Amino acid sequence: MSTYEEQAKEELRQWQQRMQRAPSYLNRFARQIQIRLNNLLPEKVHQAITAAIKQMVRGVLLGSRYTSRRPVAEGTLQAREDAVRRHLQYYRTTAAAEGAVTGAGGILLGLADFPLLLGLKLKFLFEVAALYGFDAHDYTERLYLLHVFQLAFSSQHSRNEVYRRVADWAAYRQTLPTDPQAFDWRTFQQEYRDYIDLAKLAQLVPVIGAAVGAVANYKLMQQLSTTAMNCYRLRLGLAAA
Repeated sequence: MSTYEEQAKEELRQWQQRMQRAPSYLNRFARQIQIRLNNLLPEKVHQAITAAIKQMVRGVLLGSRYTSRRPVAEGTLQAREDAVRRHLQYYRTTAAAEGAVTGAGGILLGLADFPLLLGLKLKFLFEVAALYGFDAHDYTERLYLLHVFQLAFSSQHSRNEVYRRVADWAAYRQTLPTDPQAFDWRTFQQEYRDYIDLAKLAQLVPVIGAAVGAVANYKLMQQLSTTAMNCYRLRLGLAAA
């Protein structure tokens, strides 16, 4: 094992520990507040938001399926991850610029940031999958991408459960339904929306919205990259037995 792989293995070990932490008091308190706020929304609103995000995500997944690169068949771990980092620079810069523009535009453009950023994140995940050698044309691989996304943007309580699925994906994928409609879209949208609400709320404020949007999008894209790299390190068997 090379020095780079040893370093990556240690990073993976530390990340696994973070993913398996028990929710802190602050995590539990925040989750209770989010549950109460969600309970205040009428059921029709929840259904509408779920349907909208479901269609957005499915649209991006379908488009990326046909426009994404072919899986990289050969390459060392370092070569693959150097390529991931190069792609991250582009997506991170694009996300920051998009956040600055929509943030400067006030509430209406700030609301437009949500689907734009969502599309960038999912497109980036397709790139990452291919660079690690996985073919996202496979239905189960696209579901894996959605689990990686959930893992990156969920509360610690939900993160524990999603991590267990990702860590044992070879077995879990055998239990997956053949119908993509069976994916839990409501949990997906609620966790994502709850997670980014605080980070993105200030983006809607005039004057400071541009700066907040740029920084928030930059950090959210970085967080997604860290999660994706460690998830695919797991898929490549880098974790200790």
